[in-house]
Amino acid sequence: MNLLVMKFGGTSVGTAARMRASAALVAAEAKTRPVLMVVSAMSKVTDLLLDTMKHAEAGDEAGLRHNINELEKRHETACRHLLPEPQQEAVLQSVAGLIAEFERIVHGMRMLGDRPIRSVDEAVAIGERLSALIVAAFLQSEGIAAQAVNGADVIVTDAVFGNASPLMEATTAKASQLLSPLLEAGCIPVVTGFNGATTDGRCTTLGRGGSDFSASILSAALDAAELWIWTDVDGIMTADPRLVPEAKVLAQVTFGEAAELAYNGAKVLHPRTLAPLVEKGIPVWSKNSFAPDKPGTQIVRVLSEAKGARAVTSMRDVALLSLESASAALSGAHVMARALDALARTNIEVLAISGSSYRQSFCFLVRSDDLPRTIEALEAGLTLELAHGYAKPIEVDEQVGLLAVVGEGMRGTQGLAGRIFTAISRERVNIIAIAQGSSELTIAIVVRRDGLEKAVRAVHAECHMAQ
Repeated sequence: MNLLVMKFGGTSVGTAARMRASAALVAAEAKTRPVLMVVSAMSKVTDLLLDTMKHAEAGDEAGLRHNINELEKRHETACRHLLPEPQQEAVLQSVAGLIAEFERIVHGMRMLGDRPIRSVDEAVAIGERLSALIVAAFLQSEGIAAQAVNGADVIVTDAVFGNASPLMEATTAKASQLLSPLLEAGCIPVVTGFNGATTDGRCTTLGRGGSDFSASILSAALDAAELWIWTDVDGIMTADPRLVPEAKVLAQVTFGEAAELAYNGAKVLHPRTLAPLVEKGIPVWSKNSFAPDKPGTQIVRVLSEAKGARAVTSMRDVALLSLESASAALSGAHVMARALDALARTNIEVLAISGSSYRQSFCFLVRSDDLPRTIEALEAGLTLELAHGYAKPIEVDEQVGLLAVVGEGMRGTQGLAGRIFTAISRERVNIIAIAQGSSELTIAIVVRRDGLEKAVRAVHAECHMAQ
């Protein structure tokens, strides 16, 4: 079919003007081959929806109403700027219907004084549904066959609400049944990113990077020829240009490099997003919808030539947790096994892990947003050990940051780690923990948060990444 899947992030559909520009990119490609479009919610809308749910849980009717009015205003404004008057009324009614659906859910939360995770998944997906509705309507107004499609009608997932995983066999069947006929008829499906549904129809969301993940899942399910991810940056860069002005765009990265960069905080495809693409061998590009003429970054299986460290990324909003056995009767391996099992059961991502053989202690890094769930999971998983003093109390340090150096060319490069540590120490930044896997693809370094930016710049310069 030579299918092209094009996914647009929140900033790429954040205003009527950006929706118009993104639709034009899709329409241009659709002249030569079938195109499937995946859209995020308008920029900041997901945050607005989540904030509204917080007001609902707290019983704050005024805050809830203010946010819903803002939600209505943003999408009504986009409709009026994009659509000709004869088409506006029908689309505005559909917009009002989706917002009424959201309002029903949040009023239920207000009555309960709680935000059940299943209800959160159903409510937060309204943002993508609104985007898909408006973009599809605009394409139709331009004389282009298009249809808004709810991802919940196509992507079948497990029942891990808030961080669901796809059931690919069932999803492939639904995609073939619902999307393939549209594509064969020359119609552009405009599919919501981020959401899916269980086999019995309960709404789910796909977690961090969920809209990209949706595009990846659909690309694999439909055997797409390519996937283009449109964002607001020129491609995958050697560092965050806000920290390192001389950072440059990488023409190519491997799937492994992209996954490591994303896992450690870069605005790149999330590792889960890449998995279906790797398995199917589907090429993927990261492009800038604000500057579509720039080439972007291609993600490939293998680089023709890999030299040393290729990029450095960082994360500020992280927390370091430390665990240590307090009794010879309990091995550190036992504590580690129980702790990691507890985290795995709650789908908490461990960003880095480091241990000490003598003290039978280890530490690991998680995102700050995951800290409350992490502590809850650890206390539940180590209830007996903590209660009887076999394990020391959990220590938490939130004044840290993560720096990760990534590159296929680091494998076997003598002296590289030493140069990196020396560059950081020259800036008088203390290194708290170090983690490097056997693949030698990434060196993860935990430092004090107030020295993180200096450390990033020092490593970028030391490894000559801008050259």
